[in-house]
Amino acid sequence: LVAGGFGGACQLAVGHPFDTIKVKLQSMPAPVAGQKPLYTGPMDAVRQTIAAEGPGGLYRGVLPPLATVVVFNAALFETRQRMEHLLSPDGAPLTVPQQFLSGAGAGVVASLIACPTELVKCKLQADGAAYKGTLDCMQKTLRAEGPLGLARGMPPTLAREVPGNALMFGLYGAMKTSMARHYGCEEGELGPGPLILAGGLAGSAFWGAIYPADIIKSKIQVDSPTNPQFRGMVDAFVKVQRAEGIGGLYRGFAPCMARAFPANAACFLGFEVVKNLLS
Repeated sequence: LVAGGFGGACQLAVGHPFDTIKVKLQSMPAPVAGQKPLYTGPMDAVRQTIAAEGPGGLYRGVLPPLATVVVFNAALFETRQRMEHLLSPDGAPLTVPQQFLSGAGAGVVASLIACPTELVKCKLQADGAAYKGTLDCMQKTLRAEGPLGLARGMPPTLAREVPGNALMFGLYGAMKTSMARHYGCEEGELGPGPLILAGGLAGSAFWGAIYPADIIKSKIQVDSPTNPQFRGMVDAFVKVQRAEGIGGLYRGFAPCMARAFPANAACFLGFEVVKNLLS
């Protein structure tokens, strides 16, 4: 639990500015014909954010994930460990299919925590001027939509977390096994370099594979509750693809992938270091 929470804190510290820019690009309105988009690209979004809000604007919305990062990552890694014990009660190393299955199980639990947390984060990142802070955003959401308002975007969150974590943990486990065999050591004896490589590549695979689901999640979560543009996940997917083409499902992809390797490398390295210290 402690190791997972520490890994998540490392991930957040490295990755949140990239995530802010990703959400701004994802949630900006489609440009009217003949007009320039709100942001012409990732660097333009960075420049406008710093000009309007200062460098701290890149960390806007950090409190919701900071407040839950320990719970989220502890639950994610703990569920993955419990799935490992369930699938291999005798302690034998998991097969590659079992690695993927344990990651999928962890993704279900992760979704229950990620959805309400990211809803508040996305609202603050997309339109911070509308709220005084995290608590004000939560209060206004509950007042307008009731408790279920915090669960808006759950289907695309599940569509992201379940296959994404299956792929991430499956690849991470497979790469650790392969590198330990290559270096002639136990997996727990791998140094920082291989762990950084395995964690960074596994995290990059997560985001590269499921990015359109994240786009749809962000659009649904920042949609107006009183006059919604989208009726659900499938409707949002169809409307975005129809209005913006396939490129609309990959808006903000560059900052997301720029974040994926260092943030996930930091997460897995922090997890492994603390786990080894505690054991």
